[in-house]
Amino acid sequence: MTNLKNEVQYVKGVGPARAKSLNKLGIFTLEDLITYYPRDYEDRSLIKPIANVQDGEKCSIEAVAVSSVNLRMLGRYKSIEKLMVRDESDTCMITWFNQPYIKTQIKRGEKYRFFGKMTVKGGIKELNSPVFDVIEKNNNTGKIIPVYPLIYEIKANAIRKVIQNGLTLAGQLDEIMPKYILDKYKLIGYDEAIKQIHFPNDFESFRKARRRLVFDELLTMQLGLLKLRGENDKQIKGIKYSSNVNMSDVINDLPFKLTRAQLNVLEDINADMEKEKPMNRLLQGDVGSGKTIVAMIAAYKAVKSGYQVAVLAPTMILAKQHLANFEKILGQYGIKCEGLVGGMTAKQKRLALERIEKGEVDIVIGTHALLEENVVFNKLGFVVTDEQHRFGVKQRSSIVAKGENPDVLVMTATPIPRTLALILYGDLDISIIDELPPNRKHVDTFAVSRKLETRINEFVKKEIDQGRQCYVVCPLVEESDDPEAPKLKSAVELAEKYKNEIFKDYKVEVLHGKMKSKEKDEIMEKFKNGEIDILVSTTVIEVGVDVPNASLMIIENAERFGLAQLHQLRGRVGRGEYKSYCILKCNGGNDLIRERMEIMTKTDNGFVIAEKDLELRGSGDFFGTKQHGIPEFKIANLFQDMEILKEVQALAVQIIDDDLYLQKEQNKLLNKLVEKNFSSKAELTI
Repeated sequence: MTNLKNEVQYVKGVGPARAKSLNKLGIFTLEDLITYYPRDYEDRSLIKPIANVQDGEKCSIEAVAVSSVNLRMLGRYKSIEKLMVRDESDTCMITWFNQPYIKTQIKRGEKYRFFGKMTVKGGIKELNSPVFDVIEKNNNTGKIIPVYPLIYEIKANAIRKVIQNGLTLAGQLDEIMPKYILDKYKLIGYDEAIKQIHFPNDFESFRKARRRLVFDELLTMQLGLLKLRGENDKQIKGIKYSSNVNMSDVINDLPFKLTRAQLNVLEDINADMEKEKPMNRLLQGDVGSGKTIVAMIAAYKAVKSGYQVAVLAPTMILAKQHLANFEKILGQYGIKCEGLVGGMTAKQKRLALERIEKGEVDIVIGTHALLEENVVFNKLGFVVTDEQHRFGVKQRSSIVAKGENPDVLVMTATPIPRTLALILYGDLDISIIDELPPNRKHVDTFAVSRKLETRINEFVKKEIDQGRQCYVVCPLVEESDDPEAPKLKSAVELAEKYKNEIFKDYKVEVLHGKMKSKEKDEIMEKFKNGEIDILVSTTVIEVGVDVPNASLMIIENAERFGLAQLHQLRGRVGRGEYKSYCILKCNGGNDLIRERMEIMTKTDNGFVIAEKDLELRGSGDFFGTKQHGIPEFKIANLFQDMEILKEVQALAVQIIDDDLYLQKEQNKLLNKLVEKNFSSKAELTI
């Protein structure tokens, strides 16, 4: 077997130029290539009589050419090719565009197999731009053909050929799963599964291959998380916080009432903190559900019990916001808070580090700067990480290592169905805030087409003239060579158009991920302070600052975003006293797009939306950005594969209970799989 880590450029038919294109698809090695799974399949093996084919149907037909190919030039480089064919049931016109070579490939009176999309108008049947074979060959027809996710510079036939060459080069693949598992669950071999997932003999072979590969992915995930959890559970004793420090001291002083859901979560956390075992809890709550106040109250208990608290935020501006909120609520109890973020002067940072090490600071709130080696705590007992999916498992571990088995509270506003949460965060207990505070404003949501552009622009002006502010979110940063790009709005391009044409009397700025952190923070600060009317942005504002004055969220090309992501973006408005709106602009309107947009307009329950998103899109890239700290799903769909998941969960628990570190001879392959697919992907650069 060839080394699967070899660069993809050495596969026949690739080379340096095509390798660069494949890199854009995440294909860098031979292994990446052969595990780049199809997103769909076309069944070109079933031959239909022409008379039975319906309008709009993709089909294979076998027919005799009853004419020569008629070639008509439509200019210097454009042409149209037409051919009449007949089978025993009916005749059909075949049309190609700009393929003059076909005239030499098809002979009158010969029989061919064609595959393409049929149109039927006025009883006349026409097959548009089909692929074809002479009857003895099955290059393009007569079999099940894989359909891959593509970019414009790689054609469908080219990637199929390259993957075929990759499989040939790889040779016989080594088995990666223990025999006792293959036998027990009647799974086919890894080599056969990889070959059949790409080029299945029939759909039964495809189903067996897919089951095997899904099983591998889910088992690796579960074993990795359970192993991590088992290692955490076997740690030396954690901190047992005093039952004499009462969270109610803060709860009763708050200028607002907590929801029942918040109080239930605090009960969970309080019970965890009073146990000797270190707490590892995920706090899930929709945007605006009040997770931060829960973290503050828990931090109060930790500080008043004599320990320091670390709060890890994904961005500098969010860290500053947390710092202001923590100081406002907890400062009255004599609790000292300190910020530690990038952008501090050397002197500021040195003095802050000294205060932290001496124990003069109770709560340290910062970004990834908290993870640096020179940050030494005096007595770290409680760790809060905000927006967990922005941090890797190892990063969470590195902040925890700065204390003596501190309690950990992981917060996320990304609504995740409970089933999926159990998979993604198998090393954590889970608490959910499933209700919003009574003062939280409903955001009216509308899905519209491009035709309403002028009316929307007038509405934006009206809102700004009333003193409000507006977010506009685009899927792209700048001009792209993606073939879809002409239809897509880029943030940079749109901001220029707004500044110079549509909204030239208003203050417009652009914000995107390619900017330096300092620049992003400055723009966000200006927007928060009301110095910007319209902020044109990419999804970097998903996890952002409270801007109570922002009442309008416009999302360009909303069909390009996942529902969970749209919900996150919508949550940026409606955070103040003003009536707020979210406008979803869509290009195109197939049934799936319409169904997805309808969900957004009908509900603002993040968990309902997340369930639907999982059902419609699958779980490969559930958050709209690649999930970090866990292996990426290449083929598993947690909604579709729930039965396999249940089997795998039971098996993983059984294996880990018997062999936590996967050291037994029978589990050596499993350990290799977990080490390769889990540990190595647990890193994330913030």
